[in-house]
Amino acid sequence: MPLAHSKVTAQGQVSVPAKVRQRLGVGPGSVLEWDEDGDRVVVRKAGRYSSEDIHRVLFAKMPKRRTLAEMKKGIRRHMQKRHAGR
Repeated sequence: MPLAHSKVTAQGQVSVPAKVRQRLGVGPGSVLEWDEDGDRVVVRKAGRYSSEDIHRVLFAKMPKRRTLAEMKKGIRRHMQKRHAGR
């Protein structure tokens, strides 16, 4: 049984039902992400940053291939810098 139903307008817009907004924790200005999963389309609350965005920030000046230890070190260094002085 579906959680809720929506209609698509002539402009291709869809209203997100209250039950779905509450369940996803979204409100005005929130971004929803649409993804394919076989013959289904999944809608979820989009994260603030993609893993590619984070990777680009952490490893902007490093060579392309990294070990797991290097990635953990980069994340640790970024978090320490970001939270320093708090």
